[in-house]
Amino acid sequence: MSIWIDLLLFAVGIVLIVKGGDFFVDSASYIAEISGIPKFIVGATIVSLATTMPEMIVSVMAAAQGKYDMAVGNAVGSVTANTGLILSVGIIFMTIAVTRKKYLVKGILLIAAVSTVWLGCLSGKLSVVASVVLLAVFAAFVAENVRSAKSDMSGSDERPKVEKKELIIKIVLFVVGAVMLVVGSDLLVDHGSNIAAFLHVPEGIIAVTMVAIGTSLPELVTTITAIVKKQSGLSAGNVIGANIIDLTLILPLSSLVSRGQLTISRQGLVYDMPACLILVLIAMVPTLITEKFRKWQGAAMLAAYAVYLFLVMR
Repeated sequence: MSIWIDLLLFAVGIVLIVKGGDFFVDSASYIAEISGIPKFIVGATIVSLATTMPEMIVSVMAAAQGKYDMAVGNAVGSVTANTGLILSVGIIFMTIAVTRKKYLVKGILLIAAVSTVWLGCLSGKLSVVASVVLLAVFAAFVAENVRSAKSDMSGSDERPKVEKKELIIKIVLFVVGAVMLVVGSDLLVDHGSNIAAFLHVPEGIIAVTMVAIGTSLPELVTTITAIVKKQSGLSAGNVIGANIIDLTLILPLSSLVSRGQLTISRQGLVYDMPACLILVLIAMVPTLITEKFRKWQGAAMLAAYAVYLFLVMR
């Protein structure tokens, strides 16, 4: 098969997972709301999973196919891209003030998640203990989201009026979105592997660059929208939440699918995970102390991400 066809189908895969994720999450949120589930629960759970759906499907399918470098590289690489590329751009172009009370728990959970992944993979595989700890961090993140949503909630939730035509459309979009996610992820994994083979580049490098950035497009779109609309908190909150889910849910699921055989490459241990931790520390530690994202942090994160890409691609 021609490399151009691989590149085309790889791009088609990205489009399918991004739009499929939109359809899937929007309709899932609507269905949840009309079922009478309080809006704050929908926001704290379903919406929190929204922009991580592409990464989740890609990593789990890669693990199921035995492509462990791509499964791990996509999850960790997405966190690195979200922080070093997407959040850094948001920080540079927006003034983002934060409330320590609101971000402290999430910041600590993110740092704990990255540290657990790295330490739990030192043996060359994601350990069972690390997977359990990551799932516990995920549970704590959901609980914190629900707590925050409850404290921010004003007024009572009203169940929206259900129109039969709209409900049918949402159900169809839910199914179509799920199919698009699966098909798109399959294209991304298969043709990403073909591109790696053609270029004589390890799958892990393709995973932390093309695949990771591709599956992070929802976060990128959210950040650009936040910049245009001057909604600074939306960008930072979305990226931090997506990062926690990428590490605490996607990797344990991938390990489960691989039956505990989720091996970690030398690149992952030496470059990917340390770079991920460094970027997260630059983003979170000064912010939790000063209660503000500073432009120097954005510049430092962007520079560190560029150095990381240079090191893994040389």
